[in-house]
Amino acid sequence: MKNNNDQNPKDETELDAMFKICFFGDGGVGKTTLIGRYITGIFKSNQSLTIGVDFHVKKIKVNDKLVSLQIWDFAGESRFRFLLPSYVIGASGGIFMYDMTRFSSLKNFPEWIEIFKKGFVGAPDKQLPVIMVGSKLDLSYKRAVSSKEAFDLAKEQNLYGYIECSSKDGRNIEDVFTEIAKLMLTRAGL
Repeated sequence: MKNNNDQNPKDETELDAMFKICFFGDGGVGKTTLIGRYITGIFKSNQSLTIGVDFHVKKIKVNDKLVSLQIWDFAGESRFRFLLPSYVIGASGGIFMYDMTRFSSLKNFPEWIEIFKKGFVGAPDKQLPVIMVGSKLDLSYKRAVSSKEAFDLAKEQNLYGYIECSSKDGRNIEDVFTEIAKLMLTRAGL
């Protein structure tokens, strides 16, 4: 006789979802440093320039779901921009990052968004969630872009959110990844 309480419990290592996230934005804004801090918990101030693309994986628990994040760190140098559309294929979300102490790091935002959207081929009613992240919050006394200005720009471009963080002191690092993961889970209907 079978007991109804003997249902197969889900294995703790069984993934509920796997998502590809593309990080993009100008060079030197802190994308690689942010990802490194998130993956290792360590702030590395002398991060070397990303050539092409770097790839990292981290499993996290969000809303009782085990999610594997495939984090694609795209080089910010203009000579690599033509590669971005091919790396966006299969993405579940994106993070545009700028340096709040350098107004010029927002200058190429429209171009970055356009390049990112070119690589996404999907249902137009299922826009990929993209959030804007302002880096170097620990240097807010050197701020060149106000929170309101960046938030308004993100809203104007129909992005899904705006977060400021500091890789140096760790503020809001987890929030960046948790927020994009929640958005991707919602988009996937999970």
